[in-house]
Amino acid sequence: MNRNLIIGAALTGVFILAALVSFIWTPFDHTAMDIPNKLQGIGGEHILGTDHFGRDILSMIMVGARTSIAVALVAVGIGMGLGIPLGLWAAARRGSWLDEVIMRGNDLIFAFPSLVIAILITAIFGASAINAIIAIGIFNIPVFARITRGAALSLWEREFILAARVAGKSATRISVEHILPNVTNLLIVQGTIQFSLGILAEAGLSYVGLGAQPPTPSWGRMLADAQTLVSIAPHMALIPGFAIILTVLGLNLMGDGLRDYLDPRLRVTRI
Repeated sequence: MNRNLIIGAALTGVFILAALVSFIWTPFDHTAMDIPNKLQGIGGEHILGTDHFGRDILSMIMVGARTSIAVALVAVGIGMGLGIPLGLWAAARRGSWLDEVIMRGNDLIFAFPSLVIAILITAIFGASAINAIIAIGIFNIPVFARITRGAALSLWEREFILAARVAGKSATRISVEHILPNVTNLLIVQGTIQFSLGILAEAGLSYVGLGAQPPTPSWGRMLADAQTLVSIAPHMALIPGFAIILTVLGLNLMGDGLRDYLDPRLRVTRI
């Protein structure tokens, strides 16, 4: 069995399970303040302690997982939904003005990091999780467009594609029936990587106040709230920090394992 895939899937599964369970149960109400019990350490009634408002940190981590996963998942969906067709289209029209427009458009988006895009969107529409999704999703579009185009170009000169062209199939039909199935494995692996980057981006945007807004918990905003209290309540920063690290690590290990598993040239047997 692939060790990276197993470890990555296990780590990722823990946080996905926590996010799903949070829909029906959390140890405490994540919005309930209990000032007399604020800044409690790990252990006791509150397993992971409480924050500066007396809110249960475990409950906030569980609901925060739901926020981070939802934002990253939808953002990656936007990137794949728009980037993959654009990449296939550009590869099918290689060297044409359309290919040039798509690639230069990708370069333009790459010139502006997701944080800058988020600031622009926030200045117009206000800070929210929806705007964070849009910002991260826009940044994902050129990633999938470039990956798809590069993989597709190497296939357009293959014999089975030439046979399909001789048979009279259109470029669009060839892209859907022959090119896309042959690049799906690569796109799945890239999707896993972008998912982990999406969680990091969501945490970063929430940290600077551009992501999910109160009272919705977010790992990034939990870190922002803890930055002035690290000396007296280090658990407030360590717990959401470890949640981000372990989730991103799990997704990257899973992506690495999927790459080995799905690509016969890289497949290895792991004990």
